[in-house]
Amino acid sequence: MSRPVKHSLTLNGHRTSVSLENEFWRAFCKRAEDLGQPINALAAEIDAARGAETGLATAIRLYVLRNLQAELASVRTARIAANR
Repeated sequence: MSRPVKHSLTLNGHRTSVSLENEFWRAFCKRAEDLGQPINALAAEIDAARGAETGLATAIRLYVLRNLQAELASVRTARIAANR
């Protein structure tokens, strides 16, 4: 796994940065692309939904993890249905 790298974002007109490992950053960018959203827009949604005790980088990591878990569950469900 790579070391965190600082990435610049603009959230609702405010410049900020997050330090994320390349693997998380790529998965985050891919998700934004899949949704047809700019990266900054998706980051702003995640930022608005996170609690005050959770940092933005952590919130993005958790978003990526939950998204991948949901995709895996969907694949498993499809496999089970196909084997019936």
